[in-house]
Amino acid sequence: MGAFFGEMRTIEWIQESNTVRMIDQRWLPARLDYLHCKSAAEVAEAIRSMAIRGAPALGVAGAFGIALDALRGEFQTIGEMNERLQRSADQLIRSRPTAVNLAWGVKRIMEVVGNSSLSVDKLQKRILAEALEIAEEDVRTNLLLAQNGASLIDDGDTIIHHCNTGSLAVVDWGTALGAIRFAHEHGKHVHVLVDETRPRLQGTRLTAWECEQYHIPYEIITDNAAGYFLHSGKVQKVFFGADRVAANGDVINKIGTYMLSLAAHANQVPVVSVFPISTLDLNIACGNQVDIEQRDSEEVLGIQYQGEAVAPEGARALNPAFDITPNELISAWVTERGIIRPPFTKNLTSLRL
Repeated sequence: MGAFFGEMRTIEWIQESNTVRMIDQRWLPARLDYLHCKSAAEVAEAIRSMAIRGAPALGVAGAFGIALDALRGEFQTIGEMNERLQRSADQLIRSRPTAVNLAWGVKRIMEVVGNSSLSVDKLQKRILAEALEIAEEDVRTNLLLAQNGASLIDDGDTIIHHCNTGSLAVVDWGTALGAIRFAHEHGKHVHVLVDETRPRLQGTRLTAWECEQYHIPYEIITDNAAGYFLHSGKVQKVFFGADRVAANGDVINKIGTYMLSLAAHANQVPVVSVFPISTLDLNIACGNQVDIEQRDSEEVLGIQYQGEAVAPEGARALNPAFDITPNELISAWVTERGIIRPPFTKNLTSLRL
């Protein structure tokens, strides 16, 4: 999976103990720790606390969460099992409602439960097999994303990258950062300006750390410096992932994506969103139909400078986790099935959904 992981994946099923092991991303880059989950409730808490994050990784986490409760529960009937797992499914989906991949992974497992005529023990095995297949599909999908995305990167490009979209955001490889890594490992000279991505600093903590492991040249920039570098003419591309994509091509992604895209568009710099098809939500016509998750204000107010709080005591903060980038600011989608350019609604037909 890369030099720093060895054979370890961001999230994986441990067969011997029927547990889920994931990298606890709250402690990076200071240390590489792992979290072991034994139930859907524990997976949901890991998602809420952002021990695990990244849209594709959340889809796998949701599937594994259902499998945990399926294998660890003692059920007399399929009906009893279905009822229990539906509660687990609701709990998991509520833990990160804006990220569509999480619901996608959970619902895919629940379709197995709802459409089965198997006995309890055989259904348990079938659920686990489906969850493991979702994880393997993620690896294959993200390698295709990396290959397709790298084709849009030219030798010598400087790229602004927002949030974290590398191996830590998926099971393996990544989406937008995976494409940059693929280009780098296949001989293209690339340079990354890593948006720090406030308030949780996924760029500074996670993307910069991954760039270190892959020996990709980079510098960290403050989020509000992106416009300066785009205007300078020294940036050739903007790359980021997506947490949900509407049918019209609007991209719901980590907060700050919209401002970055506006600045890139104003300076004629291509904006590329890299995501698996499972992130595309055809049930919503446009991004404005999505309820944006509001996170704890302490993520903003708890920041310190030289050991002291930066905000006055009693200050309040607003902390939306995501924003909506209108489709007209996006130059291209990169999916595992190919590259799609505007108009997205019209060109969606080429994806053979």
